[in-house]
Amino acid sequence: MNLDSVPVWIFFVATIAAVMAAVEAGYRLGRSSHRRSEDEKESPASGVAGAILGLTAFMLAFTFGLAANRYDAKKTLVREDANAIRLTYLRSDFLTEADRAETRTLLREYLDLRLAFADEGSAQPEAVRPTLLRTDQIQRRLWDIAVANGRRDMNSDVGALYIQSLSDVFAVHASRVSVGLQLRIPPGVWVALYALIVFGTMSMGYHTGLSGSRRAKSVFILAVSFAPWSSPSSWRSIVRGLRPGDPAAAGRPADVHRRRGMTPAVVTGSIRRTA
Repeated sequence: MNLDSVPVWIFFVATIAAVMAAVEAGYRLGRSSHRRSEDEKESPASGVAGAILGLTAFMLAFTFGLAANRYDAKKTLVREDANAIRLTYLRSDFLTEADRAETRTLLREYLDLRLAFADEGSAQPEAVRPTLLRTDQIQRRLWDIAVANGRRDMNSDVGALYIQSLSDVFAVHASRVSVGLQLRIPPGVWVALYALIVFGTMSMGYHTGLSGSRRAKSVFILAVSFAPWSSPSSWRSIVRGLRPGDPAAAGRPADVHRRRGMTPAVVTGSIRRTA
């Protein structure tokens, strides 16, 4: 299951409920231990709680690093994708007139598919399968056209430039599919993070109950403070917020050039212009 498809509010509410339940369970356990025996001291319980929360902080930093690295990789690939498509469109001038017209038509459709993939990139893989299938068909046809033109003149440096740019388009596409759909934060990391949050807050409640204190009224604030870090979607929003003004933040090739003062047509070299 792709966790990105789960609404953020579900993770938010579930995390608040889990933290408050863990604190309450720890508090009840601590009160029970306090009534049964006066020998157990508060200091060891406090040390355990501090150690677990420290490990939780480490896991939060580790998970944030994974999310930030993946986000930076996606931004870089968006720029490379836009530039590769644009360069391929421009170098299609080297083809014969008939092939040039078909190539530019295919590239215009290819760009629309790239935008659709960016819009659907956080959905389930099944949702983007038709887009990827059509993308593969266009790539095969573009390659067939390039091979046919290359065989007409095997020593053409100009033809080699076009084939190189087309190869770059294919390579960037494969990288974007890999990073966007396959390279995710492992589920085991999320399980470990949630377990540490639950155990850490439970140990806090246990310490409170063991000391004979009343329930802290700030438990809800503690639960809310953990909630924003509880889902992949919220991590993505947090990381994006720390990179303001980035031209590739939207994850769409057209946006890269639009934010530089260029119209979407320029993404593929005057893409709306007829050949």
